[in-house]
Parts: sequence; C-alpha cells; structure tokens
Amino acid sequence: MALDQISENTEEKEMTFLDHLEELRWHLVRSVAAIFVFTIAAFLAKSFIWDTVIFGPTKPDFWTYQKLCELAEAVKTPSLCIGKDIPMDLQNREITGQFTQHILSSFIAGLILAFPYAFWEIWRFIKPGLRGSEAKASRGAVVVVSFLFLSGVLFGYFIVTPLSINFLSNYSLSSSIVNLIDIKSLVSLVVTLALACGLMFQLPVVTYFLSKTGLVTPELMKTYRRHSFVVILVVSAVITPPDVISQVLIAFPLVFLYEVSIVISRRIQKQMDEKLA
Repeated sequence: MALDQISENTEEKEMTFLDHLEELRWHLVRSVAAIFVFTIAAFLAKSFIWDTVIFGPTKPDFWTYQKLCELAEAVKTPSLCIGKDIPMDLQNREITGQFTQHILSSFIAGLILAFPYAFWEIWRFIKPGLRGSEAKASRGAVVVVSFLFLSGVLFGYFIVTPLSINFLSNYSLSSSIVNLIDIKSLVSLVVTLALACGLMFQLPVVTYFLSKTGLVTPELMKTYRRHSFVVILVVSAVITPPDVISQVLIAFPLVFLYEVSIVISRRIQKQMDEKLA
C-alpha cells in the first residue's frame, strides 16, 4: 500500500511536456519584465545615457583618455596621450532618427543591466534537469557568466570603443573632408563593440561545458591553438572598425581567455579521469 502511494505521488510530481513549457514561459516572462523595467528606467534617464554614456568616448575628458594621458606623463611617452582632439560633428538625418535611437539605446542598456537576473531565471529552469554531479559542478554559473559578460561589456566600452573612435575620427584622407557622423553610426559602434566583447568573454564558460560533454579536450585546443589565433584575429577584424589597434585590443584578451580555457579543460579532463579510475 505504501509503495503504491509513493508511486502515485511520484507520478503526480512528474511534469508533462506542457507543464515544462508553462514553467519556461513564466521564466521568460519574468526575464522580459526585468529587461522592460530597466529599459524604461534607461529611457527616463535620457541625459545620463546619451550625454555621459554614448557621447562619453567622443569627449576629450573621457576616463580612458585621462588615464592614458596620466600614463604617458608617467612613462615620458607623449604619444600615449590621445583624445585631446576628436574632430567629430554629430548629426541626425532622419525625422524619426533621434526617437528611434533613444528607444534602441534604452533597450540595449536595459538588456545589459537585466542580464544577470534574466540569466538567473533561465538557469532556474535548466538546473533541475541536471544530474547531481552536473548541478554540483555548475554551482556558481550565474555569478561567473554574469561577471564575464559585464567585464566584457566594460572592456569593450572603456578600452576598445574610445580608442576606435579616436582613431577613426582622426583618420583623414584629405584636409577638405569634415566628419559629419550620424548618431545611428555612433550608437551602432558603441553597442556592437560593447556587446561583442561581452559575448566573446564567455569563451571559458563555453569551453567548460563542452569539456564536460567530451566535445573539447585540452589536447584538441593545444593542437588547434594557432588556428584559433587566426580565427580570433578574423573575428576581431569583423566586429571592429577597420583599424589595427581595435583588432589587437579585442584579440589580446581573447587569446588570454583561450589559454585560460585550456587550463579549465585540462582540469575537467583530470576530474573525469579520476572518476573513471
């Protein structure tokens, strides 16, 4: 009798496919709601988002330019001090341009700010499906993924973006050409570099899970290390403006993360070998 009751309770606790879809729907709803709330907040903080964040790298007093000038003075290398002159006149050429870019920039800001919570909601749906050892091994995944993503966004915004803007705005084919930059182009550059760095900084996390499944091994990553470096340079060239500085700035941390990923894969393989032994 007791066994029958346990069996019935187990069947009641088992979720059907539709139940899983319903649960997933609510996780997605809460994630979208968080993004929407932060988007509204960013929309209302128009002056800060535009004057401080988006237009920041176009101003000579931007944090990155100041630190480079301090470094140039410390090491007695004046050429490191950039950003003193950024010849760029911004303009809007579409009647709906400013309003559209306001909505777009607010949504991107909301997406970045809500990313940790949104990922936590998705992880809450995925985690119950993991086995005991897998759940234990993936402990802290939300913190690590959020940290890497936000670190990549900050790196793209404070390092890659200002140096790219400085290089491109000062690049001139002729003294008779004036840079009249559309705000759409500026927003696209800032957003692309920040989000691209945020996503590419997830390389160690991707390597971790691929190593757990056996699809990636440290030997494989070492064998194709040179090929990977070429791929990293190509990816850097695609997502950055056509200047060598931006490509190197993105490629350097990716190469470092690739080496870190090899160490992570080696540790995962060692743990798997110990279990088999």
